[in-house]
Amino acid sequence: EFSRTQAARVVRLALDVLNGVPSIVIGIFAYALLVVGSGYAAWKASVALAIVMLPLVARTTIEVLRLVPDALRYGSYALGISKWRTVLFVVMPSAIGSIMTGATLAVARAAGETAPLLFTTSIFLPNQIETDPHHAMAAVPLLILCDSESADASLNNQAWAAAFVLMIFVLV
Repeated sequence: EFSRTQAARVVRLALDVLNGVPSIVIGIFAYALLVVGSGYAAWKASVALAIVMLPLVARTTIEVLRLVPDALRYGSYALGISKWRTVLFVVMPSAIGSIMTGATLAVARAAGETAPLLFTTSIFLPNQIETDPHHAMAAVPLLILCDSESADASLNNQAWAAAFVLMIFVLV
């Protein structure tokens, strides 16, 4: 909102490039940066998923702020309101709904990603429950992956149930 310089164009380009990077590459990057030498942990998976979500949220916010009519900004400036107060009290309230929609779409995208989780959480414990974010833990997409490939029919049913729960989470 404040920057109309060459740096803003570079940031937009970087966000567009990051949006096009496959999630498996982001998972390998998180693995090389965070997991190698220190082990698996849930917080490392959250960092990888945050990298997946970042470009979608940022680009949505940029585009939504551009859609706010300039007449609102100029009206606020004509009343003597500073630029930061205009952004905070005029521009943001008119754009917050669309920004939240973009954030929701990013969460839905991250909820379905499996590749970053393959590299940052442990695939070897898909059925163990762990609550400490500093330890390796199972993730729902990994549970679906492991149980759907099992020969046991009850594990296949668990995979379908986990997929249903994940779909309900995304839809809600």
